[in-house]
Amino acid sequence: MWANRHRRYLKQRHKVRYYNLLTIERIYEYLDGVERQAENLFEKTEKSLAKQEQVTEKLKAKNMMLWVRKMNNICNRATEIVNKQVIHR
Repeated sequence: MWANRHRRYLKQRHKVRYYNLLTIERIYEYLDGVERQAENLFEKTEKSLAKQEQVTEKLKAKNMMLWVRKMNNICNRATEIVNKQVIHR
């Protein structure tokens, strides 16, 4: 998911860099690194935000709908952070 977003970003905004990586056959290696970096940042951010806001399994058992709303909000914020720090750089 993250690698495809970054590839589209490169193709649209940084064509020279994209085609240089493509011609030296390093695009997939590069995108694999972006994917790993983005996934790690997303997981860490998601866990950190959930801990800060006390979104736990206990809350999930007590009030499922509240837990879902909070987790969706956390996932959206984590996605925005990854987009800014990794994907659109």
